[in-house]
Amino acid sequence: MKTLIERLATVGAVVASLAAATATQAQTPVTFQLNWTAGGPNAGFAAALGEGFYEQAGLDVTIVQGNGSGNTAQLVASGRAQLAYADAVVVSQLVAKGAPMKVVSTIYQSNPNEVTALKKTGIKSLKDLVGKKVGVPAGSSQAPMLPLFLRANGLKESDMVMINMPVASMVPSLLQGQVDAILGSMDAYQIQLEQQGAQLDNFPFADYGVPTVSTSIFASNSYIKDNPDVLRKFIAASLKGWSFALDNPEKTIEHIKVAFPDVNEKLAAAELAAITPLFCSG
Repeated sequence: MKTLIERLATVGAVVASLAAATATQAQTPVTFQLNWTAGGPNAGFAAALGEGFYEQAGLDVTIVQGNGSGNTAQLVASGRAQLAYADAVVVSQLVAKGAPMKVVSTIYQSNPNEVTALKKTGIKSLKDLVGKKVGVPAGSSQAPMLPLFLRANGLKESDMVMINMPVASMVPSLLQGQVDAILGSMDAYQIQLEQQGAQLDNFPFADYGVPTVSTSIFASNSYIKDNPDVLRKFIAASLKGWSFALDNPEKTIEHIKVAFPDVNEKLAAAELAAITPLFCSG
């Protein structure tokens, strides 16, 4: 016969096993679509995952990489994704056209988009773009924001040659002189260019007439209606993750690497450092 201590130990093990099973069952699955590939610009979500903030909130979160805010916004607008992260301007433009979705929490309080040119090109002002070739990343937030930017600076799209190109072609096209400038961003293209030794002139949208909020968590109207508690928990855990990321950048890069092994750690660290001013902006 088992002793009392042995029986209590057995009961304790069973209780612990049941508690673990219950906890696992209680985890609500959530798929979260990013606007971009994993790295510094979305580090807070990886931090929330790695630090267990989502798990503590009862959520089993899967983070899916993206390839541009425009593409991500279209995924939600068409019902192919429910909860996502993208530039608020792109999302709001689709909402204005009837897309059934809403921004629920803004992360970047200022927009990272900018016009970027090599110093040797001699583009010292936006008026110098007239007659120049400008690269535009396909499916990203820069293209939908372009009319706002041009109007604010007294320019027209016909003043320059706009060349739509794949995201991966942007940096090499500028370095090789295939375009004179690109519609870039301080949290991605600028960093990639500077890491390759490029000397740049940058013209941030926020400083030239388009001071908009930027990347935000948004969701389809049906998801908001059907999952209000899940959404509140996800937002709270995500904001906690971003707070952790800003205070603990080195640990956060480790979390990104665990979640996405192919990430370039050096680039992700530079991106995370670059976006810090975007969180609290006038």
